[in-house]
Amino acid sequence: MKILLLNQCFHPDHVATAQHLTDLAHELVKSGHQVTVVAASRGYDNPELRYPVRETWHGIDIRRIWTPGLGKKAKWRRLVDFAIFWGNATRILLFMPRQDVTVCLTSPPLISTLGTVVAKLKGGAVVPWVMDLNPDEAVAAGWLKAGGLVERTLTFIQNWSFRRASRIIALDRFMAERVMAKEVSAEVIHTDAPWSHDQAIQYDVAAREAFRTEHGLTGKFVVMYSGNHSPCHPLDAVLAAAEEMQGEERLHFLFVGGGSEFKKVQAFAKEKALKNITCLPYQPMEKLSGSLSAADLHLVVMGDPFVGIVHPCKIYNILTLGIPFLFIGPDQSHGADLARRLDQPAHGRVARNGDVPAIVQQIRDAMSLGTQPVNAAARALGAEFSHSVLCPRLVRVIEQAGARH
Repeated sequence: MKILLLNQCFHPDHVATAQHLTDLAHELVKSGHQVTVVAASRGYDNPELRYPVRETWHGIDIRRIWTPGLGKKAKWRRLVDFAIFWGNATRILLFMPRQDVTVCLTSPPLISTLGTVVAKLKGGAVVPWVMDLNPDEAVAAGWLKAGGLVERTLTFIQNWSFRRASRIIALDRFMAERVMAKEVSAEVIHTDAPWSHDQAIQYDVAAREAFRTEHGLTGKFVVMYSGNHSPCHPLDAVLAAAEEMQGEERLHFLFVGGGSEFKKVQAFAKEKALKNITCLPYQPMEKLSGSLSAADLHLVVMGDPFVGIVHPCKIYNILTLGIPFLFIGPDQSHGADLARRLDQPAHGRVARNGDVPAIVQQIRDAMSLGTQPVNAAARALGAEFSHSVLCPRLVRVIEQAGARH
């Protein structure tokens, strides 16, 4: 089959959607399919990074789109980048041969609509892989007024494309419920989480110690938030906990990644003169084992309004490594579901958003136990979300969608 993958991010970008889409592309090529990727030519988190406009990489035909790379400092900058990506993607897709299946992720927002329009003109199946749900996310974040003309227009466009999809990939039961509420048939929705990177990431004692030594963390109890820093994952309570616990010399907070809120964390640490906070950029895949293994307690955060809109995909690598985690978010959410399934409160801890005393207490309780050995039950749960289980399953869903067209 000819399969097109459409998303703003792809290899060698380090953001989560780029990593998962790269994994999928490899698996599709391995299954004998002809794979084309259309993505942006600039780094998602660092627009100064430039990638080749056209290349064949591991059997994957990559076509990259020029955007001005205005960044995320203001909403208008993001909108201009999105609009130019849309325009250039339209030009590329219209001149491409017919694709049997077009898999659309969700960056830039509503890009599945473009895939749907082109498939209507040329034929073929469309499979939206819903990494986040827009304009729902924009409304939940307060960027769009619910019920306003813009929101109603964008929702109409989104729903139009969803109702014409051959299959829709939702990431958890809460997201599936939101998609069904848009009058999408339950039979169309396939629910599977994004897989862990267990094929590349393992608990690595030597790499852990090397990473901790490199960043001055030897002898510290490290509480780590790693991944996208966005309003969907509010860190205010975590930062308040860090400020309250600044006198506990053994404790250190490590924020790794990027996103619109990353500079907010840096600014908070600088303003409060907190020596117990370190901020590091996204780590490349070859260093992830060391950076993730360096934590004694991982943080997974989900904002209350964003349940079913975004997904806590970082939790699968954490489970795979068997390191304790603290999920901060609502009781009715995927992260809380996983903590309950693990049923080990000293390993899978839970606190509510905004509850600083509870967060502080959970961290102190974890610190009192010290560095824990790799947890076999967590790793067993994480194995259900492994690359070898979920990636081939997604390939079969895509193949089935193409076979019906």
